[in-house]
Amino acid sequence: MEPTPPTPPPPSPQGGPQQGGWPAPGPYTSPGMPYTAGPYIGPPGTGPYGQPRRTTNGLAIGSLVSGVVCCLPPLGLVLGLVALPQIRKRDQAGKGLAVSGIVLSAVSCLLLVVGLVTGGIGSAWSGFKEGVDEAARSKSPLSLRTGQCFLDEGKLEEYTTDVTIVDCDRPHDGEVSGGFKVTGFDKWPGEDAIDAIAEKRCETVNAAYAMDTWAVPVDVWLYYYLPSAQSWRLGDRMVTCAYATEKKSFSGSVRSDATTLTDEQTYFLKSVNPIETVSYREPDEDPDEDFAANKVWAGEFLSAIDTARRQLELRAWPAGSATAVAALRKELEAASKEWRKLSTAADAEAYWASYATAWDAVPGDLGADARTALGLTGAPPEREGTAA
Repeated sequence: MEPTPPTPPPPSPQGGPQQGGWPAPGPYTSPGMPYTAGPYIGPPGTGPYGQPRRTTNGLAIGSLVSGVVCCLPPLGLVLGLVALPQIRKRDQAGKGLAVSGIVLSAVSCLLLVVGLVTGGIGSAWSGFKEGVDEAARSKSPLSLRTGQCFLDEGKLEEYTTDVTIVDCDRPHDGEVSGGFKVTGFDKWPGEDAIDAIAEKRCETVNAAYAMDTWAVPVDVWLYYYLPSAQSWRLGDRMVTCAYATEKKSFSGSVRSDATTLTDEQTYFLKSVNPIETVSYREPDEDPDEDFAANKVWAGEFLSAIDTARRQLELRAWPAGSATAVAALRKELEAASKEWRKLSTAADAEAYWASYATAWDAVPGDLGADARTALGLTGAPPEREGTAA
């Protein structure tokens, strides 16, 4: 008759301790496993077999930390020297920490003395301060403010992510003229759509920022930073307008707006600047290729001349500039007659017949004498192709 195996104990409730039965395998009970003895652990705060734990001296720790922190070397030296006798007396750990703290502190003290004698500390601090200032001047182009001048390490790439703000008296790549927020789109409209908006709006912003256009250096033109598709998804809607150059950096601010000009200067420039602006919009196609576009442009040029002439006549000018402004009005009146002929030409042949005469009638200096009398820039910048 086979022996009956012992009856296992009833199962314990879920989560409860096992009720009697076979002991769980372990170092003391598992078959074939040797007995493993461990040290007796006493109450909290004691070591093996009830002995007190050996503590680490706090001053030794402080000595090491102070030695590592270069600005506190004398403190680390003092803490280390005080810690060593305490460690021996109290049988504490931390002798190595204290010794290391003393050594590091002694070296730091020596370097500090050498730096003070040679001036190296001052140079190091200046370099540190310049580094902090440089970091503070590094900005996203979309965070620039009106009037700030900047360097663009990306050389005005399409999607520059980092520019450095500098004083406008120093050489720089660009100067912020303003900016605006793109509205009217529920989703990303595409780069071409924003580019078209930016070109038109920034042209207006720049014209108001640098009214004395002759003071803008050669090769400095309209520029703008656009939001990208990625930044748009993060809520970026800002366009930053600027005067910038892709060639040689320029120095000095180009700002000449109502905050920097007199009332007479502002009025004069608002009157005559549209003539210069319209002149840049002459169609690329000549009248033989697109007669209608050229005729429309000639009409716009005539309107700019007549508006300037009337505006200059309406204002009373200071004695020092009245004569020069009056002379400019007469020149504009003569130019108006020639441009009226050009804008009413019947065909391309008649247009060409009046074209040269109309241009010759435009004051070549657009009132240089009047500008000089009013304290404005008296000569335009010499651009490529102009006579020296």
